[in-house]
Amino acid sequence: MYEIITFPNGLRIVIEKITHVKSVTVGVWIGAGSCRETKENNGISHFIEHMLFKGTQRRTAKEIAGAIDDIGGQINAFTSRDCTCYYAKVLTNHLDVAVDVLADMLFNSLFDEKDMILEKNVIAEEINMYEDSPEELAHDLLMEKAWNNNSLGYSILGTEKALKKISVEDIKEYLHRCYVPENAVVSVVGNFDREQLLGLLREKFSDWEKGTVALEELSEPKFYSDFSQVNKDIEQTHLCIGYKALPRGHELAYSLMVVNTILGSGMSSRLFQNIREEKGLAYSIYSYQTTFAKAGLFTIYAGMNPARLEQVQSLIYEEINRLKKDSITPDELQKCKEQLKGNLILGLESTSSRMHTFGQSLLLINKIRTLDEMIEKIDSVDLDKINSVIDLVFADNNPPAIAIVQKNQQIS
Repeated sequence: MYEIITFPNGLRIVIEKITHVKSVTVGVWIGAGSCRETKENNGISHFIEHMLFKGTQRRTAKEIAGAIDDIGGQINAFTSRDCTCYYAKVLTNHLDVAVDVLADMLFNSLFDEKDMILEKNVIAEEINMYEDSPEELAHDLLMEKAWNNNSLGYSILGTEKALKKISVEDIKEYLHRCYVPENAVVSVVGNFDREQLLGLLREKFSDWEKGTVALEELSEPKFYSDFSQVNKDIEQTHLCIGYKALPRGHELAYSLMVVNTILGSGMSSRLFQNIREEKGLAYSIYSYQTTFAKAGLFTIYAGMNPARLEQVQSLIYEEINRLKKDSITPDELQKCKEQLKGNLILGLESTSSRMHTFGQSLLLINKIRTLDEMIEKIDSVDLDKINSVIDLVFADNNPPAIAIVQKNQQIS
């Protein structure tokens, strides 16, 4: 059973003790991602994530990695559109090392000018790597076009132009605004001594000063039913179709989860069975939903031979129209519920996944849904709710945004 503790400075702590494991995962979550950026500093959230591994007042970059490697642990981080997470997984008896290293990175990083130049080059290569991955590029292009002129559509990696201009002063201003205890969560799951853990967290995080600048409330982005195409020297065509969907916490969120599972999530889904298995027109085809504070996107992706684009796109729309016309059967609904519950339970079996679920939930929705609550939400989905969410997301007055990455057109 999890427990939530709030420090006087506003920092929220969520902990869950699991006695049958011998490890513990510690995560520090910050409510700062590309949605908090501007065109001028796009990529700064991800850049800061990199720089926190480049050295502190106490440790070099090599010593940060070695502190965890030497005890057989793992340390990493990631940046998304709405948050950044730094985490470490270690054996129970090395909990103090994990907490110390993460706190050291958070509060004592140097942001050395030479290291910043080197890391900007590293991220430039990371951007190039994504440019060379047409599937990833198609998804990013869709987000950019769907949320045009809103930070939600900005690249998480940023742009080379913006990165070059980011200074130490820019980083300090961003940290002062976003890296504050009331915009953070520490999530700890595994086998630990509660009093020892809370003592460590108080020692390292209780002096974290509260923010002096209130974070602006994120605006609701306008959705654009736009079309965009990028030509690359590639063999396949990569198609992304995105519908305006549900924001985080919407009452029909679990109903859309069911629709997604039936339409395009997994090998038994309608899109996979029809377009790949029965017709052999695409190797990869799937759908997924993405939720944010004020917006959501339902995306369908397919990768295929360029000559099959029109046929595949037509078949995708046929499946959507069949969903709108005939909905789903009671048998499909029941099977899907069992599938979702199984995936949910299996996905929460490791300390890392539970740390992730607890930390992200508390940070982004200020509450934690228990496994029983989530299962209850899945079980409450009925055909009326399914039809409501189908009508809402795939309405005729809600045309999708489309992004295509395909082979360079030959000029005759």
